[in-house]
Amino acid sequence: MSTREKDSVPAYRVVADAIRDEIAGGRYAGGVRLPTEFDLAQRFSVSRQTVRRAFHDLVAEGSVYRVPGRGTFANDERGRYLRHHGSIEDLLNLSTDTSMEVLEPLRRRADIEAAARLRADTDVVRTVVFRRVHDGVPFVHTTVHLPERLGRIIAGAPDLAAGAIGTSTVIGLLEPHLTSPIVEAAQSITVGSASGAVAEALGCEPGHPMLRIDRVYSDADGDVVEASVSYFLPEHYTYRVTLRREHTGQP
Repeated sequence: MSTREKDSVPAYRVVADAIRDEIAGGRYAGGVRLPTEFDLAQRFSVSRQTVRRAFHDLVAEGSVYRVPGRGTFANDERGRYLRHHGSIEDLLNLSTDTSMEVLEPLRRRADIEAAARLRADTDVVRTVVFRRVHDGVPFVHTTVHLPERLGRIIAGAPDLAAGAIGTSTVIGLLEPHLTSPIVEAAQSITVGSASGAVAEALGCEPGHPMLRIDRVYSDADGDVVEASVSYFLPEHYTYRVTLRREHTGQP
């Protein structure tokens, strides 16, 4: 880039380009935190607002990610699990490149909150707790609740036994036994913190910031067949969703 061209480039792009080049060169690999806005503002002789705009661009393109209370980190895809969700099939395909390690086997229990999410007639549900691992790194702790009538059907599945390690998904095990296919997964995404059990399973500190995803799966008849709560480590997980317009024609 010539001096004239460089002078015409907005300052935030100069900062973003420099950070992007450093990330590509491995400067912030291995979980090393990027400098603060204040430090970068001093380094480049720009305002913190300029650095903030550079960070916004880098976050938007996926080069970096931010963890509340901890800072900004390079998005090293070699150490992070990236999943693009856009359909039920995408959720089923978790089994193609991750493994499921059962922490608490599928068991019968009374859980009023879970029963309410499942719209069950009684307070009794079936619950299994597991973590998922990608390339040897655990990245999510999940609790799955099933209606008693459906949980009973797959209660003997080897993949849901204590200590089992497999490549299945619970909905993948469940769907062949359903009279109607799963057609919808309603989900909410919030920020949470790691409980003691989650921290132990994922190798982080209790209270560590987490990405929490709640899902409720329904079949073609409108019946709820599964409810889950997952806590993802933001250091090791990237979640992307593509949104499309329903109609592209003129009204």
